[in-house]
Amino acid sequence: MREFTYVRAAEVGQAVATVSADPGACYLAGGTTQLDLMKDGVLEPGRLVDITRLPLRGVRLDGDTLRVGALTTMEELAADPYVSARAPFVREALLLGASVQLRNMATIGGNLLQRTRCRYFRDPTVPDCNKRRRGTGCAAVTGAARMHAILGASEHCIASHASDLAVPLVALDAIVRVRGSAGERTIPLTDFYLLPEATPDVEHMLGQGELITAVDVPLPPEGTRSGYLKVRDRMSYEFALTSAAVTLLLDGGLIREARVALGGVGTVPWRAREAEEILRGAPAGPAAFREAAERAVRDPFTVPGTAFKVELAKRTLTRALRTVAGVAS
Repeated sequence: MREFTYVRAAEVGQAVATVSADPGACYLAGGTTQLDLMKDGVLEPGRLVDITRLPLRGVRLDGDTLRVGALTTMEELAADPYVSARAPFVREALLLGASVQLRNMATIGGNLLQRTRCRYFRDPTVPDCNKRRRGTGCAAVTGAARMHAILGASEHCIASHASDLAVPLVALDAIVRVRGSAGERTIPLTDFYLLPEATPDVEHMLGQGELITAVDVPLPPEGTRSGYLKVRDRMSYEFALTSAAVTLLLDGGLIREARVALGGVGTVPWRAREAEEILRGAPAGPAAFREAAERAVRDPFTVPGTAFKVELAKRTLTRALRTVAGVAS
């Protein structure tokens, strides 16, 4: 490993100023996989700014919105009573996302900023990776690609987004609060992640030195049902092949409101707005659920290793909708 400078930040302004002034500096916090990538030789920052002691921890309710500090751990958020009562699918995604040991260390901000687990990105001996170095190609397009994306993907990059938590948060229209050298700003999570297109190395809207300080999570209306379904190769310690986060507000047998997001299949956490449009006002039943699933997985970009995900994603969403609505298969 290359030598680097380690700095422990004492306050938010100091951390932001230090990283903003140094293009070779990065933040260090639980859940970002920064150290993993340094050990693998993928990242070589000259300076690490440790933010784990900053006062950015805690969950509080403000009206119908939860303000979650960026350094709140996954386990702390999963244990929050408002999450359990009003948005249980957020809790489910957190519990399915990592072991207890990891959940006690990984932070919410770090989870949202974790890097893809694409084997080609994480192996510096593979030269063809546009995410590591733009213009070199995408080895996954012609290589083994079982865990890769089919939505938002292209010949430039098919790396999937790794976060379970981001999927229900995208469905809830969560807002990311950011502080940088120019001050504070907010970014809708649905806009925060960028599609790879011709610039796979640019993954999100954060500029150099900008720091996530909190995430605002609007809670769904009382009476809303929700669920998170994760399909994977083994029952624990595995990333999603496909996943679906769903909320439904039912009025008798009709769907008054619906929110849908998919994981494991997108280069970003995938909000399925066309599926939501199909569901709103429709009877809660198999016909609407299947049509919604068809709309959610439109125009996929597949390679031989990922073609199976098209039907699997549709079945995952259909099953999630059935379960949340309480409709028998």
